Amino acid sequence: MTERPHLAVIGAGPAGLAATVAAAAHGVRVTLLDSAARAGGQFYRQPADELNARRPQALHHRWRTWQRLSDALARHVEAGRVTHLTDHHVWFVERRLDRFTVHALLGPEQEVPVEVRADAVLLATGGYEKVLPFSGWTLPGVLSAGGAQAMLKGSLAVPGRTAVVAGTGPLLLPVATGLASAGVEVAALVESADPKAFVRQTRVLAAQPGKVAEGAQYAARLLRHRVKLLTRHTVVEAHGDERLEAVTVVALDTDGRLRPGTERRLPCDTLAVGHGMLPHTDLAETLGCRLDGIAVHVDDEQRTDVPGVWAAGETTGIGGADLALAEGHIAGRSAAARLTGAVPDPRGWAAAAKSRSGLREFIADLDTVYAPPACWTDLVTDDTIVCRCEEVTGGAVREAVAGLGAGDVRTVKLLTRAGMGWCQGRMCGPAVAGLAGCELTPSRRPFARPVPLGVLAHAGEALDDEHR
Repeated sequence: MTERPHLAVIGAGPAGLAATVAAAAHGVRVTLLDSAARAGGQFYRQPADELNARRPQALHHRWRTWQRLSDALARHVEAGRVTHLTDHHVWFVERRLDRFTVHALLGPEQEVPVEVRADAVLLATGGYEKVLPFSGWTLPGVLSAGGAQAMLKGSLAVPGRTAVVAGTGPLLLPVATGLASAGVEVAALVESADPKAFVRQTRVLAAQPGKVAEGAQYAARLLRHRVKLLTRHTVVEAHGDERLEAVTVVALDTDGRLRPGTERRLPCDTLAVGHGMLPHTDLAETLGCRLDGIAVHVDDEQRTDVPGVWAAGETTGIGGADLALAEGHIAGRSAAARLTGAVPDPRGWAAAAKSRSGLREFIADLDTVYAPPACWTDLVTDDTIVCRCEEVTGGAVREAVAGLGAGDVRTVKLLTRAGMGWCQGRMCGPAVAGLAGCELTPSRRPFARPVPLGVLAHAGEALDDEHR
């Protein structure tokens, strides 16, 4: 009996789960690799079993979708069509002729090497938060909006007793309502976007009634918890000695500039701040996949320009869970058809393609509304830490540009070490690009995460043995 073609799916968030289920249902053997202990990604992050959460669905919306995906995954695993590898941190995907080797590090220590060989690879590696610095942002008590949400979903813990949620983007709504529902006093939701900008998007909003209803539900919950909504405002400074004690917020004018005389101080012990997300493209870049700006380029079947490599979800452009599900379903169906020698039939994913088209248009219009305020670079003083790993200040970045002639992120990195630390510029990259006045371009790295030298040596020896 001929063995089924083998697809490696990297990432078990909405896109990876949808792709795995679709591919496994259409004749392909799938290995699903993910760095977390449980499937779901950030969107469907689950509390540990030891916490005995009585109502985990209270932390999520679209719970039925998660149950459907989770149950389907379990059935495929039980039937032997899917192998689900948890705690596998993929650091490199190697392409040799028509086969791929996925290199991962096993467990929390990330020291045990694991290799998975497959006929094709599907990248569903998600995204990460865009971090923009301001005075006091490194104080204990200041964390990203996604970090606050992950803490609540994953450990049922709250970061403090009184919180301010600030920045811009749709993520702020579930973060604020989640914290308020968990008993945190949310002093304010500070959104830099202008509400009038939404009025100009009536056509697109009308085409997505589900999204409008979802937003209305969040607004109702905020009202119920008496959360103050400050639109067209931004946080300009976080205050405190040993940890966060208060933040100062300022109103913005129609051009996104600070309005003098509108400062107000909000006491809090937690600031959850976010300014959108960026795609994870490290693995795609090492495979040589083409990028559109900072996202992986794909065709109508979610194929990259590298044969045998598909991509879906936030890695192809930030768009949320619904778009990720649609893209994952299309990618899984396409990969299964291509690997089994069948003729891909777009009719099989017509509904998902229609959803994808509408959601992409919706997200593109929202991106014009949810943008960081134009003044954000003015909030970075010369003493403000921009790169936390290497403790590079805003003044050092400005000196590299104005005094030493740096005109791009790479040159600033060479002159200041900004981006040379543990995160390799993932966190400070947008801030450095903004201060340098240049576009944020992907920084091609040889590996997607730090790798022990012993693992690299072992991989090199194995490659030498193979070619002897």
